[in-house]
Amino acid sequence: MCAEPRPLIVVVEDETELAKLIAQHLENAGMNVQVYNRSAPALRFLQHNFANLVLLDLNLPDTSGFELFTQLKEEDINIPAIFLTGSAIEADKVKGLNMGGDDYITKPFSYAELVARINAVLRRTEAKTDYNVTKNVRTTDSPFPFLGAVVHPERLEIQFPNKAVHKIGRKELGILAYLNSHVGVVITRKELIHSVWGIHADVRSRSLDQYIVKVRSAFEQNGLTLDAFKTVHGIGYIFEPPK
Repeated sequence: MCAEPRPLIVVVEDETELAKLIAQHLENAGMNVQVYNRSAPALRFLQHNFANLVLLDLNLPDTSGFELFTQLKEEDINIPAIFLTGSAIEADKVKGLNMGGDDYITKPFSYAELVARINAVLRRTEAKTDYNVTKNVRTTDSPFPFLGAVVHPERLEIQFPNKAVHKIGRKELGILAYLNSHVGVVITRKELIHSVWGIHADVRSRSLDQYIVKVRSAFEQNGLTLDAFKTVHGIGYIFEPPK
């Protein structure tokens, strides 16, 4: 039987001894831990690596925890976050939660409570993504019209006017959903890849082209065309369906 994967927790805390104690307790609770005492190296790590949660002190030497969290959001690094601070000021707690933080814990704290809160956030996060097909589509999303056909996320199908039903994969669905929500605007190749594959996807991969060919073929085989999806050379694409 395979062991349960250990979640990776990134701890951004400038108090060295406290960071060591936090890491020790989290590791004893079955978690992997990566510790940083400044925001800049933590940001670099999260730009290139997946982590399950960030434990984020508000008062850091190079910036505030709020500013680092904002940077993560701006770069589409949507990682669950628990703010950690010595301040009991209610306005700070409200600000952190309104920014999209998942929890807030005030020093001093019990390590048992910290572990329990982290586990609670991890459970909530897993529940939120249970229905995700790709980064930008869920199986609970409503069907949507697309160039004369109807795309059904809940069944991973395209229903064509000739009554044919074509099964599609997760990535094809993600591409169609992204185009449907970005009509008439230039879409960079990187933007489309990241929206479907995730922020850490290799933008040099030719996988996107292969999936686009599969989608075009499905439409052509059923009497429709994907000509409204055009290449913008050197940039990416634009989707301009007829009105």
